[in-house]
Amino acid sequence: MFSRELRNLAAALALAAPLAGWGAPGDEAVVGAYDAYRAGDALKLARYASKLEGHPLDPWIDYWSIALRLEDTPTAEVQAFLDAHAKSFVAELLRGDWLKVLGKHGDWQEFERQLALYPRDDLEVRCYAALMSATRGQETTLADAKWMWLEPHELPDGCGELAQALLDDERISVTDVWRRVRLLFERGQITAAKTTLGYLEKADAPDERMLVDAARQPKRLLERLPRNLERRAVREVVVLALLRYARAEPEGAAKLLEGRLASRLPEADVRYLWAYIGYEGAREQHPDALKWYARAGHQHLDEELLAWKVRAALRAGNWPVVRDTIDLMPPLERHESAWTYWYGRALAALGEQTGARAYFLRIAGQTEFYGLLASEELGHVVAPPENAYVPTEAEVDAARQNPGLQRALELIRLGMRTEGVREWLFSVRYFDDTRLLAAAELARRAEIWDRSIQSADRTVRTHNFALRYPLPFRDVFTEYAKTYGLDVAWVLGLVRQESRFISDARSSAGAEGLMQVMPRTARFVAQKIGLRNYLHKGVTEVETNVTLGTGYMRLVLDQLGHPVLASAAYNAGPSRARRWRDVNRPLEGAIYIETIPFSETRDYVKKVMANSVFYAALIEKQVTPLKARLGTIAPRGAAEPVDDDLLP
Repeated sequence: MFSRELRNLAAALALAAPLAGWGAPGDEAVVGAYDAYRAGDALKLARYASKLEGHPLDPWIDYWSIALRLEDTPTAEVQAFLDAHAKSFVAELLRGDWLKVLGKHGDWQEFERQLALYPRDDLEVRCYAALMSATRGQETTLADAKWMWLEPHELPDGCGELAQALLDDERISVTDVWRRVRLLFERGQITAAKTTLGYLEKADAPDERMLVDAARQPKRLLERLPRNLERRAVREVVVLALLRYARAEPEGAAKLLEGRLASRLPEADVRYLWAYIGYEGAREQHPDALKWYARAGHQHLDEELLAWKVRAALRAGNWPVVRDTIDLMPPLERHESAWTYWYGRALAALGEQTGARAYFLRIAGQTEFYGLLASEELGHVVAPPENAYVPTEAEVDAARQNPGLQRALELIRLGMRTEGVREWLFSVRYFDDTRLLAAAELARRAEIWDRSIQSADRTVRTHNFALRYPLPFRDVFTEYAKTYGLDVAWVLGLVRQESRFISDARSSAGAEGLMQVMPRTARFVAQKIGLRNYLHKGVTEVETNVTLGTGYMRLVLDQLGHPVLASAAYNAGPSRARRWRDVNRPLEGAIYIETIPFSETRDYVKKVMANSVFYAALIEKQVTPLKARLGTIAPRGAAEPVDDDLLP
């Protein structure tokens, strides 16, 4: 919060130019303050802030102001901010920032006081809390801090301090260091792995040049192994090289491990490597993946490796392995809807109909992908409830008066979508169903479709599917779906997942508009469909974007022949969608989707296809079972090309 003196200083330095070209008084000053905050310019921020007394976004202005100088801010001033904005999102945001400053400075008394009021599970704050306990004589072991040590990314500062403290107390062993390094190599986090290796004493550290070869030229290193693998650091680098090689060529890695290399490594390392080769083979949809997994046994399979063993078994139609592998999963993962459904399917395939029905009943009625499929296995097709709850004007007005929702809508209106979304999520986190639907209706009226969908999606017992599955620009989508002979429910289902109907949406990869069209794709489709006078600057215009997006959907559907494949192609490209089919036999649509190697695309296709079920019900007043929409994915012949031949 601004002190009175800082406010006076800001007033003296206030910009003299009148506001112009903005939708409401203060818009220019708010955006100017935000830009100054991001640029780290406290003086410029103060000048803009002086113009905004009494503005709805005052709490954010105050947050930006104090956040810029938090390292040097007295505790009393921080506490004054937290008191003034108690129970708001910016207070929680600042408290998290403040906890990290306190931890860094070792102010454990104030840290403990603030920690008791901080509800979030922040990795770095958690590390500082462990450091606080250690300074007070409470022994912390690496087993206690496993959640930090097995984080598959570079550690933040506070966790680095915790790791160093454990090292100084000799509570991290050489084995612990190599365990983390292996995990990081598995995930391709080479820089973080090198940071971790810095914890080793020189005598235990690997040769730098050999380590570089393991990361950059693993095959070359493996083909020219050192004569002596007795030293642990040398063996570990060989293991890292094989991990790296398996990411690119699991079959090649398997051939190397089947040769003389296996006899030169400890049995535990060999089994570990077979588990990882099986995992990469499953992600590559290699027919030998299950054979490689079998060589590993069970002790080296974590949650991710178990999940991919199930997927390999699904593609192979090996239902006993599906069942037995899901049994090995930790309880929380085993009870996820995907594995609940596939366990039920495995039981049904093995003749255990009563057990299968019990598993389907656990998730039947849920409106996500596997809930729909489970209901259909029980003979029911899920449809939107006939009696939707419509919020009253009084309920919508109450939502309108909520300060957090006001700030969220204002931030989004001014283009600060990330901050607005976070403010919205904070504000609705404890809403019951009726308040969620009132918030959703408020967002719908403001045409903030993504917030309307998010809030309506969270209801538990009282629902409004018109808010969950809105129909903005319906005439445009209907027209172009008809023009290109597409199922309009499928088009809407894809757009709901792509952009949540945000017409000016832009992704970090450069995709734009309602249908998130990439520039190169837009140019290609414009040429193919004969769109005259196409200029990229107009790509977010609604009709232009829908023309390009639906035109591309038609092209990939014609090339691939199935909406599941076309949906995967829209997200990941036609060549990948084609490659993910089985070479020799047809695949059930749900199995094709579950075994897509990219988690983003896998989740995307599930949601697009589930969305289309509800849009069809809302538009056409008829329900097509999801399983019917998924159908069967024909095999690709061994001679069929897999290159992406849609784009030049």
